[in-house]
Amino acid sequence: MVRALGHSEHCSLNEALKILLDEFASVPFKRQRMRARDALGFTLADDVYSMRNVPHYSASAVDGYAVQSCATAGASPATPVTLGPDEFSWVNTGMPVGCHDSVVMVEDTSFDPTASDDHTEACQLRVFRSLTQGENVRAVGEDVMNGQLIASRGEPVTCALISLMLCAGVGEVSVRAKPRTLFIPTGDEIVSGDEWLSGKSIPAGLVADSNSLYAGSVFKSWGYSLDVSPIMPDDPDVIKDAVLSAARGYDLVLVSAGSAKGKRDHSADILSGLGRMLFRYVRMKPGRPAMAANVGGTPVIVSPGFPMSCAVTLWSLVYPILKLLSGEAMPRDCISEAIDSKETLAASFMTQHSSPQGIAEWLRVKCASVGGKMLCWPLTAGASVLWALAEADGIVMLSEETLECPKGTGVSVRLTRRVDFSKRILFQGSDDPAVGLLAPIMRDLGCDFAIRAVGSMGGLAALGREEAHLAAAHLLDASDGTYNTSYIAQFAAGRNWRRMLIFRREQGIITAPGNPKDIRGFADLASGEVMFENRQPGAGTRVLLDYMLRDNGLSAADVLGYDRISITHLEAANKVASGVADATLGIASAAAALGLHFIPIATEPYELVFSEGFFNHPASGALIKAIESGEWREAVVRMGGYELPQAGGA
Repeated sequence: MVRALGHSEHCSLNEALKILLDEFASVPFKRQRMRARDALGFTLADDVYSMRNVPHYSASAVDGYAVQSCATAGASPATPVTLGPDEFSWVNTGMPVGCHDSVVMVEDTSFDPTASDDHTEACQLRVFRSLTQGENVRAVGEDVMNGQLIASRGEPVTCALISLMLCAGVGEVSVRAKPRTLFIPTGDEIVSGDEWLSGKSIPAGLVADSNSLYAGSVFKSWGYSLDVSPIMPDDPDVIKDAVLSAARGYDLVLVSAGSAKGKRDHSADILSGLGRMLFRYVRMKPGRPAMAANVGGTPVIVSPGFPMSCAVTLWSLVYPILKLLSGEAMPRDCISEAIDSKETLAASFMTQHSSPQGIAEWLRVKCASVGGKMLCWPLTAGASVLWALAEADGIVMLSEETLECPKGTGVSVRLTRRVDFSKRILFQGSDDPAVGLLAPIMRDLGCDFAIRAVGSMGGLAALGREEAHLAAAHLLDASDGTYNTSYIAQFAAGRNWRRMLIFRREQGIITAPGNPKDIRGFADLASGEVMFENRQPGAGTRVLLDYMLRDNGLSAADVLGYDRISITHLEAANKVASGVADATLGIASAAAALGLHFIPIATEPYELVFSEGFFNHPASGALIKAIESGEWREAVVRMGGYELPQAGGA
């Protein structure tokens, strides 16, 4: 940890958190008087005493008859005791028992068959069980006595406590007030959510203010409220005034973005001028530019602008300071509580992972159980990627000491969603957006479908390593023009894998709308004036490209951009749509989805390949139903560029 300008720079997450909590440890929590019925989720500031006895009269605990216990002496099924009309009275549960000292359950009684059975005074009651004094009677104050301590300061107010306080005559309580927090989004490039959803055209370079929405949702899930200010421009004077005003009126201030060292990043200078910087830069990825300061006794935390960086700052720094300012007990595992993780799962990395030296790393991971092994793999690691945060099953935190994690390294996954892994199928193989359409149908059928696009050969290799339940391939064998057969035989190595054709799809050259470079075939890709976006080695589309280049007398060296790699069809097509590339080879549906020009080249079979034990998997039947469903087939046809066979089994 480096000390600079009176504050800590490049400190560890634990150091940053300790600095923050120590700085504000002496800040007293605020009290608030409120109705007991509205106090759910708050923490009691004072002890709570009952204002009355509960119950406040002797009450029956059962439906039956109030009697004197001595009158039932010797009663049994064989020798019932008969009571006259003046020796018993009917009571429901909770009714006063009057002058009697016990209650016999109605199930242990009957009426004299010679008498009326309408519970009138003319009846005689037979009792088949002897009672002790006070049996089936709730005495005065049995639950709570008047003046009894029913809850202690520092306890959270629960649903049960709210009910108890009502019965105990407690109408108001003193609680520890929740801190008032203001979130200040900053940046000239930020567009409010309302404007983003207005339908207006949004110029390039602008982004939605997703951090404000995420922070507000997270605060709500934690039981806190969050106010959000209007978006502040990248003007240091405007941001300075906003932070100073917020620090005077709120208990905690959060500033979004402006924490790095760019020309428009003013947060560090502003906080140094307004108060005392506590730390700047935290050795974690993402979230490294996070910082905090004390401005007039109010904590101000700045989170980086990327969504995942904002998230980890909220989890690791904001949640603990909220607990402190609320006067609430700090949980043993604050991060697990912050991300609402109820379970930790032991899993092994499916792939090798390198972590930056000296940096704690937050990984968003997906998990699956294959062949009795719980496997996990990191999702897209970029701090700006929201999809990975929403898609992840949980979070893995790698310590600062971690550098290389070989394949098979055991890790602890803090699960952030409930998953029945026994009903999850792991698909690895060729990318196609039509496969993704199976997931919601599988979910409707009570199962789950995890997809990992690794290319056709990658999928078959994973199946061979028993790291997938099924794969998908569209691999052209240049020696005879067939698809998949020779590759499946190679990776199956004698195992009895099954295959299923689910569609044929059009592959072709994708260019910008209108085909501005007049690309007509593979020879044009080798002109030296076309920037190409390729797929990863082992992808069926790349195998097709190599075949077509050779067939046209060309080589990889002739294609500008041959070594540029995108993992999915949509990723490659997006490179063309954004102008980063002039062309790519891909499927017709990807071109149609982005409004791009498409030049058909080939129609290829796309097959699923199943492991030997696949059809014993609890979710295998659901997958076949999903593939044969009208919903999926109609959705695939609507995408364009597909030919579907007649529905049938694998």
